[in-house]
Amino acid sequence: MTQITTGRVDRKVVLISGAASGMGAAHAWALVREGGSVMVADIQVDAGRRLVAEINAESGREGAAFVALDVTDFGGWEVAVAETVRCFGRLDALVNNAGIGSRGSAADADLDDWDRVISVNLTGTFYGMKAAIPELGKHPTSSIVNVSSIAGLVGFKQRAGYSASKWGVQGLTKTSAMDLGPQGIRVNSIHPGSVNTPLTAHLTRGFGQVPLDRAADAEEVSPLVVYLVSDESRYVSGTAIAIDGGETAGNNLRPIN
Repeated sequence: MTQITTGRVDRKVVLISGAASGMGAAHAWALVREGGSVMVADIQVDAGRRLVAEINAESGREGAAFVALDVTDFGGWEVAVAETVRCFGRLDALVNNAGIGSRGSAADADLDDWDRVISVNLTGTFYGMKAAIPELGKHPTSSIVNVSSIAGLVGFKQRAGYSASKWGVQGLTKTSAMDLGPQGIRVNSIHPGSVNTPLTAHLTRGFGQVPLDRAADAEEVSPLVVYLVSDESRYVSGTAIAIDGGETAGNNLRPIN
């Protein structure tokens, strides 16, 4: 069924990494439903193309396109930005959504796993920003949304590489908000907690630490992305926004008595 929208991102063009499934796909749906156009960028070629076909069929317009992207390849990012401009004429926002997980402490984490998670989650975010800035700087209300994690706000046991990468995303975001503000580019990070996605489907999780006592659906994160892409947030930059059901508010497991 076609969704009722208010055109909050009318004519905005958004490049989203890791957009073929999970949160990235939810963000793509939400942005197109609110009047935007999206470039779905992902290494999952078949899934990405299926998503684009579904979005365009529902919207009744060519509001989405696909480009293959490995976020660890800067040249691939340059192609993705160029293809976005070729398809839609401009680039107003970048959503750095692609990410992977890893396990292990500083004592026992696998070295290859460490290198991979830093490369995808942190270096991939940096590459995306660097490639997109020349186009984003052409517009006075452009936006970068970096998807971090609550593991980028608090420590996470046995997640040394993952947490380090997500804290790095927060630091890159705040520094870049200062560096890019004079160009009219806003930079913010969002920090989801437990979210139901294909990446987390295999996990066995309790929610006692979450005041709302559940995981989020990916669609519950997307309205925050829409807000940060839209001109409603034109004075919001350098923020780190948790969207976690209250998980980082405090110790929800502490006994009352």
